[in-house]
Amino acid sequence: MHFAFDDRTQDLIARMTAFMDEVVHPAEPLAHEQIQANYSSDGWTPPAVIEDLKVEAKKRGLWNLFLPGEGGAGLTNLQYAPLAEIQGRSIQLAPPATNCAAPDTGNMEVLNEFGTDEQKKQWLEPLLAGEIRSAFAMTEPDVASSDATNIETSIVRDGDEYVVNGRKWWITGAMNPNAKVFIVMGKTDPTAARHRQQSQILVPRDTPGLEIVRGMHVFGYHDRDHGGHAELRFTDVRVPVSNLIAGEGDGFAIAQARLGPGRIHHCMRSIGIAERAIELMCQRAQERVAFGKPLADQGVVRDWIAESRVRIEQLRLLVLKTAWLMDTVGNRGAHTEIQAIKIATPRTVQWILDKAIQTHGGGGLSQDFPLAEMYAGIRTLRFADGPDEVHKNSLAKAELKRQGLR
Repeated sequence: MHFAFDDRTQDLIARMTAFMDEVVHPAEPLAHEQIQANYSSDGWTPPAVIEDLKVEAKKRGLWNLFLPGEGGAGLTNLQYAPLAEIQGRSIQLAPPATNCAAPDTGNMEVLNEFGTDEQKKQWLEPLLAGEIRSAFAMTEPDVASSDATNIETSIVRDGDEYVVNGRKWWITGAMNPNAKVFIVMGKTDPTAARHRQQSQILVPRDTPGLEIVRGMHVFGYHDRDHGGHAELRFTDVRVPVSNLIAGEGDGFAIAQARLGPGRIHHCMRSIGIAERAIELMCQRAQERVAFGKPLADQGVVRDWIAESRVRIEQLRLLVLKTAWLMDTVGNRGAHTEIQAIKIATPRTVQWILDKAIQTHGGGGLSQDFPLAEMYAGIRTLRFADGPDEVHKNSLAKAELKRQGLR
């Protein structure tokens, strides 16, 4: 069993680390100022400094690293994992700076795998170039979206067009004014088999009848690293038949193909968040004095630090195993492990962030440190791409079957 990364990955790790140290982390104070200025007016435009970072990332060859095929870097999941982790250390800046930010990564993967030549020309190419952003519209306010077959938004064919009607919410990326296209999931045939009722279709942002009702805050934050979340309303929205992705009834299968890589990417980045939280916790523990000695000398704080290191090392090994399985036996063969990391990662990282916040005292709750916003973002992952309970139920069923009990 060989645990070292290959030479290409080692080179990219060194280059990504240098990019973070020399460019991204020094830009964080300016980005923070720009974000706070936007908060004051409830604005959703991403910090302008990201555009400068994108130029530097392209120059350094750190672009579209997530995409294994044409237009991407040709990396495996195992090769990409440590790079995504490093990006997670500055979650608001590094992923969009390298064009590796959700939801665009998943949307680009969908277009790359299922899109027509025309769709790729119109939407995939500018996404790969970092010229536009995008959103993925699946979740709805009126149904339990933990079951994607519940979707009520309708996509009805009318001659050479499809007509879309319905409501969506928590649509990641939609508040970014540069999100020029939405991939919308809805029902084309409510009478078909349960997993053949849904389809996905491309809806440009400026299409008449598409209304961005409001931006949605996460624990009071804009969740700006993902481009903000929105509630949308579709009222007789008409798009050409050519905007359908793959065929009618393929929407559920496309969603499942999209969510596997998306889930592991979230987990990879989250490990980077946890590593930074441990760093901040250790620094604070060394600097802060209580009852006559540094917090780092307090037994309870040392316990938190030790537990954090143990938990993140366990989690990383599970994520890397999952990446290796996805590369060697495919997403379906790695299904159990994908569910396991989706359950374990938010819970583990949330625990580490909680201890880092506790070590910082009141400061950990404030805007003076990144921990509170990190916590808000990680807590959303217990819903995003499927809630914990759905994954646990499915994982338990698979285990019972493996034991010959179902």
